[in-house]
Amino acid sequence: MLELMTVSAHSSVLVGRDADLATLHEALKRVRGAEPSAVLVGGEAGVGKTRLVEEFSRSLAGERVRVLTGQCLELGEEGLPFAPFAAALRELLRHEGRAAFDGREPEFARLLPELGPPPEFGETRRGHLFELVGSLFARLGEDQPVVLVIEDLHWADRSTRDLIGFLLRSARVPRLLLLATFRTDELHRGHPLRPFLAELERVRGVQRLEVDRLDRDGTAELLGHLLGTEPDAPVVDAVSERAQGIPFFIEQFAGTGDPRCGDIPETLRDLLLSRVDQLPEAAQRVLRVAAVGGTQFGHDLLARVAGVDDATLESALRAAVAAQMIVFDPAGGYEFRHALVREAVHDDLLPGEHARLHARYAEAIEAEPQLVASDRAPAEIAHHWHAAHDHPRALVTARRAADDAGRRYASAEQARLLDRVLELWEQVPDAATLLGTSHLDLLEEAALVAIDSGEHMRALTLTRVALGDLDCEAEPVRAARLLIRRAKLLRNAGKSDGAAEAREAYRLLRTAPRDPLWLRLLGDVAYVFGGIDGDEAGRIAQEIKEAAAGLGDEEALVSAEIIYGQACGGRITAVDALPAMRQAMERARAAGDVQNFAHGLVNLSDSLFELGAYEESAATAAEGVPHADRIGVSRTTGVYLLANHAEALMALGRWDEADALLAAAARQDPPGTLAVPWLRLRARIRLARGHEGAEALVSRATGFLGKPFLTAETRVSLLELRILASLTAGDQAAARNHARAAVQDRGIWDRPRYGWALLTAAARVAGDAETQTLIRSAAAELPQRYPAERAYAAEISALLDGGADRWLAAVDAWRADGQPYQLAVALLGLAEAIASDRHAATEAIAESTAIATDLGAAPLIESADVLARRLGVSPSTPAAAGTEVLTAREREVLRLVAEGQSNSRIAQRLFISPKTASVHVSRIIAKLEVTNRVEAAAVAHRLGLLDD
Repeated sequence: MLELMTVSAHSSVLVGRDADLATLHEALKRVRGAEPSAVLVGGEAGVGKTRLVEEFSRSLAGERVRVLTGQCLELGEEGLPFAPFAAALRELLRHEGRAAFDGREPEFARLLPELGPPPEFGETRRGHLFELVGSLFARLGEDQPVVLVIEDLHWADRSTRDLIGFLLRSARVPRLLLLATFRTDELHRGHPLRPFLAELERVRGVQRLEVDRLDRDGTAELLGHLLGTEPDAPVVDAVSERAQGIPFFIEQFAGTGDPRCGDIPETLRDLLLSRVDQLPEAAQRVLRVAAVGGTQFGHDLLARVAGVDDATLESALRAAVAAQMIVFDPAGGYEFRHALVREAVHDDLLPGEHARLHARYAEAIEAEPQLVASDRAPAEIAHHWHAAHDHPRALVTARRAADDAGRRYASAEQARLLDRVLELWEQVPDAATLLGTSHLDLLEEAALVAIDSGEHMRALTLTRVALGDLDCEAEPVRAARLLIRRAKLLRNAGKSDGAAEAREAYRLLRTAPRDPLWLRLLGDVAYVFGGIDGDEAGRIAQEIKEAAAGLGDEEALVSAEIIYGQACGGRITAVDALPAMRQAMERARAAGDVQNFAHGLVNLSDSLFELGAYEESAATAAEGVPHADRIGVSRTTGVYLLANHAEALMALGRWDEADALLAAAARQDPPGTLAVPWLRLRARIRLARGHEGAEALVSRATGFLGKPFLTAETRVSLLELRILASLTAGDQAAARNHARAAVQDRGIWDRPRYGWALLTAAARVAGDAETQTLIRSAAAELPQRYPAERAYAAEISALLDGGADRWLAAVDAWRADGQPYQLAVALLGLAEAIASDRHAATEAIAESTAIATDLGAAPLIESADVLARRLGVSPSTPAAAGTEVLTAREREVLRLVAEGQSNSRIAQRLFISPKTASVHVSRIIAKLEVTNRVEAAAVAHRLGLLDD
């Protein structure tokens, strides 16, 4: 009979998860082979995600594997920055001591305060913190693989998600296996984890594992282990129907003593509480107190809040542990065996009891912060006072927690806490006195933090509210500052050009005192006008230079020089602008003015690119990236610098390096239209390489053309990309339609550098006389000051008018400029134009093919092959040429072919598309004059083509 059965509330045997365990072991196998891997373990609450990961971890006992575990905490939207990483590193510290941190304890102290005082604020920026964690796991992995388990990812704060993303997308630690569990039933439509998971699933080495419910047979097997005997069919049927395959529910039914009991409520909360109700009253009271503290709780903190003597507390905890309600935490405390138990108990509290207990927790932690981990106190105190509905205390502690989050560079959490402060402001009559600040100051601060966290639309709203609360005529300087910020946010969002706000700010500043702040704000006005009206921007910048010289403000003078150079972009030659720009940069460097220095490097690298000084342009942009990171503008100025660096490398033919930089820019997640530079450049590379991901990037990039406002540079470059994408897709009609509309855009004349590229793309498809006339007219008006501009002009002439002489001129011009891809394209045009000269045509196609092969430009290689067949020529070099047969890229591919790798595997290893890999293999077989991959590898070994 059931009442005589021995019941275990938790089975020691994992049921129905063999395939899931195999998936985890396969992932670890890949990690042992130095392939970074991650498994995202999803499933509904109670399905056994944690149990699966625990079993996997236990199976590694005795193996040379280091397992570290951390859990995300449920502290509301503000979260606790980096909580699971702090917990995992705390576990590392406990087991291996301070030596595990390799002498870098002060830097890690921002995550683990027990390591000592952290460096002064500002010395360790967020990007450095991420690199620090990545390098730690890389070093630990040199000794043995690291398995990092992160539980309850659905509760993760933004900073934790960002760090996980960095480890998986950027750091790519070779011997790290990251396992993250999350509840799928928590992921409502607006849950921040949904897009994050979708993004991670596109990363190589990351896979998603869904833990499913048990079927009837699995339910029967689990019941047998729980009850200690094989259950009869009615019991299995009853539990299967009610538990619906959720292992945790099955355990709860089995733990009641009669799994068939019809009195068990249907809802999960009541089911869980039915188990709690069977505990002694003292244990129930202690569980209610513990539930308020969170899923994990320390003994000392619980003792302070529970208000009972030690004997009563220990007896109650012992009863709860025996009933499997709570289990021992390896760190020395306790945790609810399942978070659902805690939630059910917490939700069952009476309103007064709920507020009173949260208040007692807040008081206890305030009195003795050491009762929780030192990095948890501010966030926990704020959480408990808010839950206690003590608005004044909640206001003050949320402010403190926001400051603490700021010190940890957790801007997303800081933004949410400041939003809470704003929410509570109206409910606390003396809020200004308690915080020592005004509502307007708070709005401004919250807007700035929202910008830092990438929440630009939220910042726009906060700025609008602040302007509504302000008497602009009474405080013209503050009003101008807010108006300028609003103008920049509107521009970045593509909502408007910000001209109205900039003009109003300029009007207000005309009546303000002329001091250093006035100069800086006027500089911001000129910056905004730089994308709208270059003449006005130049005039204002000149006004700033004169005023700065009069005031002796070197920083403002440097800023004005930089803005002046930017405003005049396209209006004066880069040669003319360069001396003043270099002088401004040297001034900024000498003065330690990092902000103007980083901003100026964007303009300087742009000018050098226009001059065709691609190596210097790349070096200049690269120099600015760490400076942008240092001053916290990685997502804005830093992204522009990465894009400029990548564009210069693209011009030099170093596409793989450029693509890596653009991937880094993408990881910064620049807001609004600031994403366009990396999007359009990466889209161009993928189009040129025939990459399967090109279409998605093009769609994202050209989607910005629907915005009400774009700068001329952005709009023209996207119009060109749209034409190229249609051409690549083989949609000539769409390409012609796009070209016909694009060639009439006024931005062509505002930004000639981008106008020339657009006109060249349009000339490729200009099938009607009207479009050709428009292209010729525009080209005739554009300046030909730099090598690339002259090369574009020559190519347009060749495209529209044809003829061997014109194509030869285009080839010569591109050769002089030095951009290999454009040269390879022009060489094909030349080959077609001189088809009658078979030898010369063959040489042109061969050179074009070699360049395209080095770049991995599969579509261009295919075009060369098609042209060669049509002309009846063979540009391939005979195998007897020995070590000069293959390009560097082809040798890389051949090494992998010799290893027996498939095209798809080659593509993964070399970060190219399978289609590109296939083209490389075909070219290798043709060059070596063999018939298959095996023969190619054999010939390569014989000729020593694989020797380093």
